Amino acid sequence: MPALGSETQSPTRLRATPIDGVAVDGLAFFLSGAGLPIADLSEPGRVFYRIEADDLVGYGGIEGEGPDRLLRSLVLLPDRRSVGLGGLVLALIEEEAERGGVERLHLLTTTAARFFRRQGYADAARAMAPVEIASSAEFTRLCPANAAYLVKSLKAPS
Repeated sequence: MPALGSETQSPTRLRATPIDGVAVDGLAFFLSGAGLPIADLSEPGRVFYRIEADDLVGYGGIEGEGPDRLLRSLVLLPDRRSVGLGGLVLALIEEEAERGGVERLHLLTTTAARFFRRQGYADAARAMAPVEIASSAEFTRLCPANAAYLVKSLKAPS
């Protein structure tokens, strides 16, 4: 099984390539433009992906270690929105997460709860978040208390 962060190509011809260094600047530009947090992008424990078809489609990331991790900063370029790519990009990030041993993805959102619910994420009580999720920067300082907290199981428990 490839490690989390390997390059992947889905049947839809989307590719997820891990980014670092200078490429984080492009990620920060698009996240900032979408009103998503950028203050902790360079902190350890995060893997961000550049999602491409023939050209750039968007970005997404995963934060943490272990079976429970945060889905971070899923964003599509403005001209790639509302054309049916969001679910495909999310599925690609979920495939990467599952390959890396993730069993559940957690997220906070103030604007896209309906989208994530349609993709199989369920509302959860923030008080029930695992410690490693609840202690993340996203939970403690980057996202407002009124953000929806959603969780999705990627694979059945062993």
